[in-house]
Amino acid sequence: MTDLFEREDVSGVLHRPAGDPVGALLLAHGAGGNRDAKMLQRAATEFAGHGLLVLRYDLPFRQRRPKGPPSPSTAGGDREGIAAAAAAVRELCSGPIILGGHSYGGRQSTMLAAEHPESCDGLMLFSYPLHPPGKPEKARTAHLPDLRVPCVFVHGTRDPFGTPEEMRAALKLVPTPTRLVLVEGTGHDLAPDKSAAAPLAVEAAADLFGF
Repeated sequence: MTDLFEREDVSGVLHRPAGDPVGALLLAHGAGGNRDAKMLQRAATEFAGHGLLVLRYDLPFRQRRPKGPPSPSTAGGDREGIAAAAAAVRELCSGPIILGGHSYGGRQSTMLAAEHPESCDGLMLFSYPLHPPGKPEKARTAHLPDLRVPCVFVHGTRDPFGTPEEMRAALKLVPTPTRLVLVEGTGHDLAPDKSAAAPLAVEAAADLFGF
């Protein structure tokens, strides 16, 4: 069952499990997408089917305008939006709160978790943008050693934002338990209609987070 979810500074779609939720998952979209991105819809359906309350939501930059990428100058505001969404969902679920999303949304969730470890109990990251395509020297890893919650990374083997080898090296920087799920033959979008990215994500998350 899905419902529109509107609170102050939060706009999304809530996927409710059949029974009482065992936890909650918040999914933020990538730089070019919104809450209706196919990867988020597929993941939300899969996780709700396994007992989680799932919110896929629009980040503040997307609430301000329907198209276009975020600005680096407003990334802090996007993290505030993630924190607001987490606070709103905590009112609906007493179980663990897992933050995450696709690409930019997942990255900003990791940055919030590094800055404020109390903001979540885990991270679920689809296509973490390790570096800009073709620029491995600009790695987005400085905050990873500050993470204090377990993390699942789901990554396509053909993702130009990070090779499997680069992802394995990056995960060694994280001082908490991690899982790297490689989706063979997929790029940054993870081909949600064709690949097993979402079921594989649920399997890894259930193992790591214990739901």
